[in-house]
Amino acid sequence: MSSTHLTLGIETSCDETAAAVYDPRGGVRSSVLFSQVAIHREFGGVLPEAASRSQLEKISPIVQGALEDAGVRLDEIATVAVTNGPGLPGSLLIGLCFAKAVAWSSERKLVGVDHLEGHIFSPFLDHDVPFPHLCLTASGGHTSLCLVRDFGVYEVIGHTLDDAAGEAFDKVAKLLGLPYPGGPEIERCAQAQNFKDFFDYPRGKHTTLDFSFSGLKTAVLYSLVNRGAYDLKARQLLDTSQGLKEEVASSLLVCVADIFARKLARALEENPDVCAVTFVGGVARNNYIRGVLDVLCQKRGLPFFTPSPQYCTDNAAMIAFVGNYKAQRGEYAPWDLDIEV
Repeated sequence: MSSTHLTLGIETSCDETAAAVYDPRGGVRSSVLFSQVAIHREFGGVLPEAASRSQLEKISPIVQGALEDAGVRLDEIATVAVTNGPGLPGSLLIGLCFAKAVAWSSERKLVGVDHLEGHIFSPFLDHDVPFPHLCLTASGGHTSLCLVRDFGVYEVIGHTLDDAAGEAFDKVAKLLGLPYPGGPEIERCAQAQNFKDFFDYPRGKHTTLDFSFSGLKTAVLYSLVNRGAYDLKARQLLDTSQGLKEEVASSLLVCVADIFARKLARALEENPDVCAVTFVGGVARNNYIRGVLDVLCQKRGLPFFTPSPQYCTDNAAMIAFVGNYKAQRGEYAPWDLDIEV
């Protein structure tokens, strides 16, 4: 058995195939990822069957690449950490089965990691974040607010009641005929209009810390219908001008940022003991939203942390990090560990 503390992390929860090696004495030793964006772009979103097929093809060379980039052999790894949920069942099974095979054959310990816990603690790959703090997670599949008290100790105080913020970006982008993934395209179009709010989309009436974005998507659709820019029967955008697309994108982005800011402000009022705020997940790569939340925190004298862009989207470094502190606590998984969708 290895006497080192190196952790091999494997992440296959959706459409990314990723592996990383984490060393608690020196941080991330390697982080390798294969993105399936090109595969799913023609479908306008993630096709689960195509995602799992790609995971199966790529996982072995990706894991081998992570070991080579880290300059280590498998027998130098102490723990194999793998995402076991939530996510797409087929994709999760590829990663979990591969991780089990690697751990069993090499007599290494196995750790199951919750994908969202990986995101919550992803800022620690770059920063020393104080406890307790609030964490806003926003991605294509998840939107939540957590009160984080320690490593692995956190409470979900707000979550999405329907659609996630990232999904809203993707769906509106598809409505406008913009390429997948929608988030970067929405920000690019919004920047062209200097992030102005043209349509004043509804911010929601919920007084809790929960999120809802399905109504926002509907509001965008009917704002286009009412101005004769979209035909519901034909499901076709009638006004395909770049100006309209930019105005819709700009209004949408400003609205989502405002929703995040209002929820975060309310959470700070309800939790006055927090020392910092973190913003994680794929949507955390959005510079405009980051800027809005940073200003909010500055006004309250709180430090604001986001992971590096490569650690905002799905990655294995965050899984290896969480797997490492779980291993240090002896929180190993049994061999019958299953996926949790």
